[in-house]
Amino acid sequence: MTGTGQEERTVKIFVSSDMEGTAGVVDWAQCRPGQPEYGHYRGLLQEEVNAAIEGAQAGGASRFLVNDSHSTMANLRPEQLAGRARYLSGRHKPLYMMQGLDGSFDGVFFVSYHGSMSGPQATLSHTYNPLAISEVRLNGVLAGESGINALVALAHGVPVLLITGDETTAAEAAPFCPGVVPAVVKSSVSRFSADSLHPEDAREVIRDAARRAVEGLASARVPDIELPATLTVRMRNPDLAEMATWISGVEAVPGDPVTVRMTDDDPLQLYRTFVTVVLLTRGIAE
Repeated sequence: MTGTGQEERTVKIFVSSDMEGTAGVVDWAQCRPGQPEYGHYRGLLQEEVNAAIEGAQAGGASRFLVNDSHSTMANLRPEQLAGRARYLSGRHKPLYMMQGLDGSFDGVFFVSYHGSMSGPQATLSHTYNPLAISEVRLNGVLAGESGINALVALAHGVPVLLITGDETTAAEAAPFCPGVVPAVVKSSVSRFSADSLHPEDAREVIRDAARRAVEGLASARVPDIELPATLTVRMRNPDLAEMATWISGVEAVPGDPVTVRMTDDDPLQLYRTFVTVVLLTRGIAE
């Protein structure tokens, strides 16, 4: 209770955790279950997620939901999560990387995110499915997974407060997530190399950024995405583009056999349509 007898406000943070943006991760084998090095690097990811939670706690947050959003979506050790965070895991999630977010949350964290497939140098760059999608633009602006996922945050009126990864990842989030606090833990040299901070230093950077992000909640803004919004998706080949048009609301771009687009004034429905494209094309792409 506060000194005035009023109940203190509970600050809830939604954490969407990927893996490619973790300091030290530079190869698919390091972040794919079943590979020899995976166990070590999932531990580094766990510590970065915990650093984000610990920083948020220092800033005043007390409740957390972590949506494990990488690969099989079962990468973290739930009993080792800081802040007694709830843990949402498993592969079939209708809202994919944003499953579990609703209007009761005060802010969103994107932890260990990565750059888009067609943007500047970014380690392990891709946009949802590297075998099917070569570029996504949101209202004409190049968008990585952070920009696409921000559609769900906009639908629920929740600001994106923090993003961790490399410089490209931070820069790609900025046009859609005003005021997002970046925690840059590595500098990408190429798609398969990076200059990373020592893991302990990376965690300190994340803790500090997360604390500042939560402390700045009073001035935080919801994603800046004009509605109706349009996602323009460039596929890897014409077969994938043609398949995508089987989905209601997805249309071919005239004169461009590999590009489709979808428009909606409901950001949540637009995101759902995009995820359906991802899931439908995944099988043929693989």
